Amino acid sequence: MSNRFLVAAAIAAGALSLGGCATIVDGSTQPISVSSAPEEGAQCTLKNSQGTWYLTTPGSTAVHKTKNDMTITCQKAGFEVGKVVAVSHFGGATFGNILAGGIVGVGIDAASGANYYYESPIVVTLGKTDAATPSTTASSPAPATTAPATSAPTATAPTPPAVKPLS
Repeated sequence: MSNRFLVAAAIAAGALSLGGCATIVDGSTQPISVSSAPEEGAQCTLKNSQGTWYLTTPGSTAVHKTKNDMTITCQKAGFEVGKVVAVSHFGGATFGNILAGGIVGVGIDAASGANYYYESPIVVTLGKTDAATPSTTASSPAPATTAPATSAPTATAPTPPAVKPLS
């Protein structure tokens, strides 16, 4: 065997070993930390095309990375549901594969999701529920009308229900 062949084989083996560089360096999962405001203790669901994960704020979980965005929905009694979309970002480790000529590695990273990431930590804002509105509406008596005993009954317009403005 000639030295040229050995050198070429070593270069080819080195290039192939770089395949899936982001998969090896960063992995196909990442930890995500979630907190909620104005109060902690919310039950959260994190969902993307690779799965669904659950946590209680403040908390962390490992999620599978993908090119698709992730939806985080949190709820807690006394608050309106909070929802955030975590945008999937393209990671820089894939450029190492491109520069090193590892087209196979680029394919591996793309298939595994390793060349993407989500920002962390994530804060989900819960909406404040106006506790006075439902109880006031439910306990408000209808206006009383009395008709004189000698006259015919009179029609009264019904009271419109209380409406909470959209926020």
